[in-house]
Amino acid sequence: MPEYLEVILRTAFAVVVLFFLTKLLGKRQVSQLSFFEYITGITVGSIAAYISLDTDKTWHLGMIALIVWVGLSLGIEFLQMKSKKARDFIDFKSTVLIKDGKILEDNMKKERLTTDELLEELRKKDVFKVADVEFAIMESDGAINVLLTRENQPLTPKHLGIKVAPEQATQAVIMDGEIMDEPLDTLNLSRGWLQGELEKLNLTAENVFLGQVDSYGELTVDLYTDNVQVQQPQDKPQLYALLKKCEADLELFSLSVENKDAKQMYGRCSEELQTLLHKLKPFIQN
Repeated sequence: MPEYLEVILRTAFAVVVLFFLTKLLGKRQVSQLSFFEYITGITVGSIAAYISLDTDKTWHLGMIALIVWVGLSLGIEFLQMKSKKARDFIDFKSTVLIKDGKILEDNMKKERLTTDELLEELRKKDVFKVADVEFAIMESDGAINVLLTRENQPLTPKHLGIKVAPEQATQAVIMDGEIMDEPLDTLNLSRGWLQGELEKLNLTAENVFLGQVDSYGELTVDLYTDNVQVQQPQDKPQLYALLKKCEADLELFSLSVENKDAKQMYGRCSEELQTLLHKLKPFIQN
């Protein structure tokens, strides 16, 4: 067999084996790598390259080494799952860098992190003032997570004691010109409804590169032909969806507040808005 053909076959074989072994190691190998996973990734890649290019008769030893490395990695991951001490020893323990707005210089030196690098990481989190940080910690994978002081945290409905209605995730119902039945089922919608929405836009599913439906039942599309302008159904349906959300929030407020007068007010407003929506529905959804 010619040497170039042997290299091609070995490379293809190494890629197939590496693919299945990486699938065996799991998703962590392609996400943020820990210290040991970083070493494993480099070593496994080097062994795979050796199997591809080494044309002598000992290439099978590289395959054995590859299997041993993967086996050891699985064993160590299992040990890490079972033992906190093993996790701390094999990887790294998390290190606190900022506490109560004060930089911990000793921990900075321990992690060999400069002030410029710390400030850069804070800026990536949209933090420009160290005094605004309640707590900053370097994780075992090197990422720095930040908790702002309470007065600098964004205001949320929870801070105001308000419960809001849950929202479903936006679902992709058309992808590469094909209708996706599972997302439609998740939204309790049918192909007939989707075909009707597409007809309003003078489109077929084959024209659509990506179509998404949000939790309010609004369809937005991206076409294969980018220079074609499509009038998206954003006016009346979006207004109806917004009013429905307001009605649901008012009903939820009436159930969550303790003040009797406020409970009655929210309930009355919810009923009035529900009646109004019933009257407007034939006009606002066309």
